[in-house]
Amino acid sequence: MAQRSELYSLVEPFGRPRRSRAVAELLETFIPYAALNVVMVMAVQRGHLAVALSLSVLAAAFLVRLFIIFHDCCHGSFFPSRRANRIVGYITGLLTLTPFDQWQQSHAEHHATAGDLDRRGVGDVWTLTTDEYLAASRPKRLFYRVFRNPFIMFGIGPAILFLFGNRVYGPGASKRERFSVLFTNAGIVAALVVAYLTIGLSTLLWVQLPTTLLAGAVGVWLFYVQHQYEDVYWAHHEAWDPMRAALEGSSYYKLPKVLQWFTGSIGLHHIHHVQPRIPSYNLQRCQDAVPVFQKVPPLTLRRSLDSLRLRLLDEANQRMVSWRRVTPGEARPE
Repeated sequence: MAQRSELYSLVEPFGRPRRSRAVAELLETFIPYAALNVVMVMAVQRGHLAVALSLSVLAAAFLVRLFIIFHDCCHGSFFPSRRANRIVGYITGLLTLTPFDQWQQSHAEHHATAGDLDRRGVGDVWTLTTDEYLAASRPKRLFYRVFRNPFIMFGIGPAILFLFGNRVYGPGASKRERFSVLFTNAGIVAALVVAYLTIGLSTLLWVQLPTTLLAGAVGVWLFYVQHQYEDVYWAHHEAWDPMRAALEGSSYYKLPKVLQWFTGSIGLHHIHHVQPRIPSYNLQRCQDAVPVFQKVPPLTLRRSLDSLRLRLLDEANQRMVSWRRVTPGEARPE
């Protein structure tokens, strides 16, 4: 494995945001998304609900891409200007129902603790070790099983998170985090009022709810598969290595080019965790230029589906395992 300082020097040229490229990325994402929403509104008002629902799939893909732009802005990597990142971050946060400063804080903690067994719980997917699961009470084991069910995690979970979870802040939230939550909530209320006075609330819900829920499910899946695969790296804090956590604890999710474009190359997650300041539009160039990244085994779309059966971390064997691998007494058929 390359030395940390050597690797940072190799990726440094790719961590320079370009305003012209950022503007182009923003326009080629927002304009089609806005146009699709206009067409869907017209379809709903003319009674063509099937057309609107069909278009919501494509709109959701563009909304995922808007979230990647939001994500880059949270890292201060999309524009060279800090102010531009905050402004675009707040706007895309409104569109994705995600408060900028609150999410920025929790996501920064995720980057600082990914793969660290002793610092789980903020900005990550709830993961228990096999020993922790077996030592847990029956209610906790049941709740964990329900939580890790794909229907809950990628269906009901994203709906709760984006529609309700992002509407509140915790007791330790900073002034900026509280403001971002209140600002986003005020923007949502304003959008509902404008819709009520113009196109009607039912039209807005027919257009936005399917799009938001589909995009939310895809977004949660991407986040899940980036850190939940069979040989993912985990270690206790005293042995935790941030470079190994980046290169071995973050997947290289190799998607078809069309899906890579819609997901803003976030599948190149191993690079992102080595240097979060690399904008999404530079990730593929970085992958092509740095030999260390090319040695990371890719996780294909087909192989990634195997992650759905993984539920627990087997510390002894350093692998994620299914329910069947816990104990005969605890296991149930998948």
